[in-house]
Amino acid sequence: MILGSRPPLDTYIGWQHYRTHRGLLVPASVIPPQQWSMLPESRQYDYDLYRELTNANLPLQDTPMHDKVGRLIRRRLSGNTRKKNDPTRAGVMVSGWGNYGKTASVCSAGAVFEDQWLRLHGALNPGTLPGSRDLHAPVVYVSTPVTATPKSLCASILGFFRAPTRKSATLPELVRQVADSLHDHGVKALVLDDISRLRMHRADDQDVLDLVRAFMSLDVTLILTGVNIPGIGLLREATWNKKTRQWEMPPLESTRIHGLEITQTEHRFELIELDCFRYATPEQIHAFVNHLDGIERHLRLLNATEGMLTAGTMPEYLMRRTGGVVGLLGRLLEDGAQEAMESGKELIDESLLDEIMLRRDEPEHAPDEPVIPPPDPPTAEKKPSQAKRPRNTTFDDHGPQADAAG
Repeated sequence: MILGSRPPLDTYIGWQHYRTHRGLLVPASVIPPQQWSMLPESRQYDYDLYRELTNANLPLQDTPMHDKVGRLIRRRLSGNTRKKNDPTRAGVMVSGWGNYGKTASVCSAGAVFEDQWLRLHGALNPGTLPGSRDLHAPVVYVSTPVTATPKSLCASILGFFRAPTRKSATLPELVRQVADSLHDHGVKALVLDDISRLRMHRADDQDVLDLVRAFMSLDVTLILTGVNIPGIGLLREATWNKKTRQWEMPPLESTRIHGLEITQTEHRFELIELDCFRYATPEQIHAFVNHLDGIERHLRLLNATEGMLTAGTMPEYLMRRTGGVVGLLGRLLEDGAQEAMESGKELIDESLLDEIMLRRDEPEHAPDEPVIPPPDPPTAEKKPSQAKRPRNTTFDDHGPQADAAG
């Protein structure tokens, strides 16, 4: 388990490895320091190695954000797999900043759906032809190519099955091959990760989005994940509604002129924003502390005490250091556990975590909070404005009264 490699997730073998191995890690047993000191040196090394493996693989907990994404995906897949006459299948977009757990939440929901689907059909493809030997893959995970084109996206989907492709194949041939592969393998959900790599000012990326919409007519539910999806133009520039806590799309100019409805992408996808932990209401505080309690029960440190992460000012400290971002919180505590073992302290506290640098690339304000610019520093001295030269009035005409007075 320590030295074994994991196949890439964007392949059939890699996805099946993830689906069948997730949650199988059994944490190391808890022993007191006195019992550890009585172990032979070789056994101490083995046990410490097992503890490092345990501390580095924090479990995926049922957080409010994770549950929200899971419910939406399960509802959409449950409805789409039962439709018979609808020519298109509605999709899901999961947006959020980095380290918010988008990929982990989507993959977990996809793996749960595939487990249920396989049990429902006895691990067989219900639409297969007699005598065929195609792999049954209810869920396909693909990462959006860095330089996305319609051909490269088709190649990435076919690469999931390791299907051979001809270099001279035209785009219609690749699209037909993708459609046949999705049908033959019984694909019901297609996960396109890192969709935020698309930029709508590039013609190729616009063609990729058109191709993605075309896949929705293949009896496949599309699940797109990316960073700040409303801001990259896939659904037009959106605004965050504080009351409904959803993204709202402004009206198009063409709606006022031509009376058209919203774009096809907005109509066919439901956008959900993956948020971070909050620490304002009692419910939010309870959810965050409950998450810390789950991590505390999983960590293996010899001097760990009950309430190591949940008592005193530790929850406020962790919220201040990580901003409630799940990925940053996990990284900080994983590094803290490793530092506690290497230093011999075998305990996580604020003084130990202060020595760990943590870079936060995400914005420190919530999507529903206004960005208030900082005031000018009081010590800043403004440069005195230069006085303007008065206008020359020698040749001004003052009218007939001035001539009479002269």
